[in-house]
Amino acid sequence: MSARKMRLVVDNIRGKQVDDALNILRFTKREASDWLEKLLLSAIANWENKFEGAENADDYDLFIKTAFVDEGSMLKRFRPAPHGRAHRIRKRTNHVTLVVENRIPLSSEMAGVEEEE
Repeated sequence: MSARKMRLVVDNIRGKQVDDALNILRFTKREASDWLEKLLLSAIANWENKFEGAENADDYDLFIKTAFVDEGSMLKRFRPAPHGRAHRIRKRTNHVTLVVENRIPLSSEMAGVEEEE
């Protein structure tokens, strides 16, 4: 999927609470919303895994701190065209960066876990 199509959906969820962003993605009709919903759920799971003392991410008021889309590599193909010519087909890809942060501070024992890594 092209980065431009993905950016249209990413712009809707940037800076939002995680629950609000998931609701927006579930009810958006674009294909990019399916991919981003999966990515956001993965980011939440990664946050919970990083801070093992935090049993549930819902208790820490997570929000999307940073979200941006960059262009990825492009697959180039050729399709036959009339009069013996060829038209180029560009299959675009993208890279999505999604950073999840907590608004409620972590306890002191969990903050030490963050510094050790």
